[in-house]
Amino acid sequence: MLTETSLSIWGWGSLGLVLFLVTFGPFAIFYFAFYILCFVGGGFVVTLLFGKSNSEKYLEQCEHSFLPCTSVGIPKCIEEMKREARPIKIDRRLTGANIIDEPLQQVIQFSLRDYVQYWYYTLSDDESFLLEIRQALQYALVQFSARSKETDWQPYFTTRLVDDFGTHLRVFRKAQQRIAEKGDQMKDQAEELVDTFFEVEVEMEKEVCRDLVCTSPKDEEGFLRDLCEVLLYILLPPGDFQNKIMRYFVREILSRGILLPLINQLSDPDYINQYVIWMIRDSNCNYEAFMNIIKLSDNIGELEAVKDKASEELQYLRSLDTAGDDINTIKNQINSLLYVIKVCDSRIQRLQSGKEIDTVKLAANFGKLCTVPLDHILVDNVALQFFMDYMQQTGGQAHLFFWMTVEGYRVTAQQQLEVLQSRQKDGKHQTNQTKGLLRAAAFGVYEQYLSEKASPRVNIDDNLVAKLAETLNHEDPTPEIFDDIQRKVYELMLRDERFYPSFKQNVLYVRMLAELDMLKDPSFRGSDDGEGESFNGSPTSSINLSLDDLSNVPSDETVQLHAYISDTGVCNDHGKTYALYAITVHRRNPNSEEMWKTYRRYSDFHDFHMRITEQFENLANILKLPGKKTFNNMDREFLEKRKKDLNAYLQLLLNPEMMKASPALAHYVYDFLENKAYSKGKGDFARKMDTFVNPLRNSMRNVSNAVKSIPDSLAEGMTKMSDNMGKMSERLGQDIKQSFFKVPPLIQKTYSDPDHCRVAAPIDDNVDDNIPLRVMLLLMDEVFDLKERNQWLRRNIKNLLQQLIRATYGDTINRKIVDHVDWMTSPEQVADAVKRFRDAFWPNGILAETVPRRDKAIRMRTRVAGKTKLLEVMPDELKHIIGAETTRKGILRVFEMFQHSQLNKRMVYVFLERFLETLFPQNKFPELFNKLHSRSKQMQRYKQRLHSTQAPSLQKR
Repeated sequence: MLTETSLSIWGWGSLGLVLFLVTFGPFAIFYFAFYILCFVGGGFVVTLLFGKSNSEKYLEQCEHSFLPCTSVGIPKCIEEMKREARPIKIDRRLTGANIIDEPLQQVIQFSLRDYVQYWYYTLSDDESFLLEIRQALQYALVQFSARSKETDWQPYFTTRLVDDFGTHLRVFRKAQQRIAEKGDQMKDQAEELVDTFFEVEVEMEKEVCRDLVCTSPKDEEGFLRDLCEVLLYILLPPGDFQNKIMRYFVREILSRGILLPLINQLSDPDYINQYVIWMIRDSNCNYEAFMNIIKLSDNIGELEAVKDKASEELQYLRSLDTAGDDINTIKNQINSLLYVIKVCDSRIQRLQSGKEIDTVKLAANFGKLCTVPLDHILVDNVALQFFMDYMQQTGGQAHLFFWMTVEGYRVTAQQQLEVLQSRQKDGKHQTNQTKGLLRAAAFGVYEQYLSEKASPRVNIDDNLVAKLAETLNHEDPTPEIFDDIQRKVYELMLRDERFYPSFKQNVLYVRMLAELDMLKDPSFRGSDDGEGESFNGSPTSSINLSLDDLSNVPSDETVQLHAYISDTGVCNDHGKTYALYAITVHRRNPNSEEMWKTYRRYSDFHDFHMRITEQFENLANILKLPGKKTFNNMDREFLEKRKKDLNAYLQLLLNPEMMKASPALAHYVYDFLENKAYSKGKGDFARKMDTFVNPLRNSMRNVSNAVKSIPDSLAEGMTKMSDNMGKMSERLGQDIKQSFFKVPPLIQKTYSDPDHCRVAAPIDDNVDDNIPLRVMLLLMDEVFDLKERNQWLRRNIKNLLQQLIRATYGDTINRKIVDHVDWMTSPEQVADAVKRFRDAFWPNGILAETVPRRDKAIRMRTRVAGKTKLLEVMPDELKHIIGAETTRKGILRVFEMFQHSQLNKRMVYVFLERFLETLFPQNKFPELFNKLHSRSKQMQRYKQRLHSTQAPSLQKR
């Protein structure tokens, strides 16, 4: 078919060509092409000549005129746009609370004025763009406010925030430990600490490391841009987010104009130090704490800054022209400044010469130490911990546990007899039940430590044991039934070379002195032969703990004060009987001598002791007031012994070295020894609460108090009391033994290394049992590092306090924490925070200038002041529980953690990330942050190490 069609076309075409040639001839094709070419060429020539002539005419007309106006379309379009532009009405409501909306609107206005308007008005007068940006910001704030109202902030503030801080502190502590284990002198220890910190962080977090964001400004800016863009994607409408120009403007304002300066300020160590001082502004600066900070400082910059300031003040005081009473005050101030300069010079010289040494090691090997009596060790929990560790090493723990168990039995028996006497006065008779309980408890102690079945058994004279067994079988038990054997056990621990005498030569004894704050810091004399360290180890060397070596400092010794207790007696006042001590006081002046007598009770001595130990921190470990006695405290023999002990107390207090070390102490001593009625600073209840009691005795008293609360019903109440006390007495010795032999864990055991997980990891999220309080207790354990192996007694004490808090005030404390969080998130507090932010960035409505960096000397002195404030605000009760050295190390570790801006940034970013994860739980922020931090060098190294360690195991499989 196609072949036939093509043949037809060719046939008709050939026929037409033949007819054309026959009709017009063979040259007709050339003529036709020539005619067409002439037509086109003529038309082109005519057009060119016409256009040229017209152009010449137009140029002649416009030769002396301006360029013509543009086409009428563009001006018309601009005119139409101006005609259609109407003011955009913006709803100023943001959060629904007027007290918050007003300062927020001012923040938005100031931000647009200082970050956009100052350059935008140079380009255009049209305000629609500014209004659109303002509307977009307000829309984002409305969405943010709505999300905030739907979020439960209590878990974040009460659990996650504390957990993040505790974990940050744990990472810092482990980084310090790794650097200490290296033991070499590094060129830049601060930089090494930062690198080690992030190395530990990636090991703990496993999936994220923030080293780039915290150490690289470029990466930090990129991180904030990405984060702000994600937030704008969540908060802005899709149409506004697609507008790239406006989105980039808002992103830069948020990231570089607001977030970056705010994070830099919060991460500045000097800002944190100033804030710490501001928070503790109500506390007066303590001289003893200040001197301890100077002696413990390892920063030459701090010491030089303090020395320069002291020298400046010294020159000012010496330039004053004073007379009369003021001259004595100025002399004391000059003496104090001279001593501060002397200590700073000695410390700087030691650090520069590389003579910095471990005080504990030096004292353990070469020094003579203060002697702490055994009876003081047995009643002080901090000292008892170290003595107990030593007794376990030597196999003498049974003697110590027996002594402590008898002490607990005596307290319980005395209280039970008091209850019995009070009930008998009320006409109630429970003699047989009470005696049965005491007999059962006494038999429990005997079976646990003295019987043939006891393991381990107290090795004591068999005759005394047999006599005790006979007494238990035939006589009623008394609180003093174990006194003879307990006295023998005490003498054995005191005189046996295996126990107390050897303990004083052991390293544990030195550590005990350090925890009691009785270990003298060796002073460097600066000798050329390198033997500059010395340790003053006289029994009273602890007097000079804070002010050692004052021989070169002049002092005012014109007034001499001597006092001693000359007599004692028993007085009866309105039915109350008490002992009274007569103190003979001699005061010698250059021109006169006075003598008088003043009368004081033991409670006066106790109140005076509490006063001076509060004002002068180290006196608590130097001065030991004789203990109280509940029964037979009016016996003549006891009064004479107490008189002797109080005399020793007075002589130690009036020691010239003591007065020289603490000049302000003289005022308190004069006031106490004046011939006038003594005015107590604290009530009886407050003074009793200030005295720390042995936890074991507290537990025994709690048991007896629990017995008091048992119902009086003879049919049911007495049966329960008898059964419970009988079971308690049978297990008394075993429970006490197990409480000291077995270390109760602070938290439940987990299969992961506790030091390589978060602080709150052991807490079960499904159990809502005072979780905020539990996390705060875990944080306390992390701050003071109570998980060390030799801290087990302190963990027991902490567990005891934890159980007490939970049993009594746990719910109350937890409720107060929750109420405080509700108060923090209330509209009033949020508005106050927004106002503080506004006033900080725009004081008086003007953009704040960049704060100039403060002088290094001022920053160093601020560090010293901050550390001093933190140390002095710590309560003495905490030091009594966990030890002065542990408390000091924990506080200084927390303070040192805040002295590195890179580490502070890490903590700020952690808080910010947790905040966003809590605010937007459905947006998968954890995965986003992992991706944003995925370029971390430490993370890549960790993955390489992990891969290299797993590869051999996979090959074996």
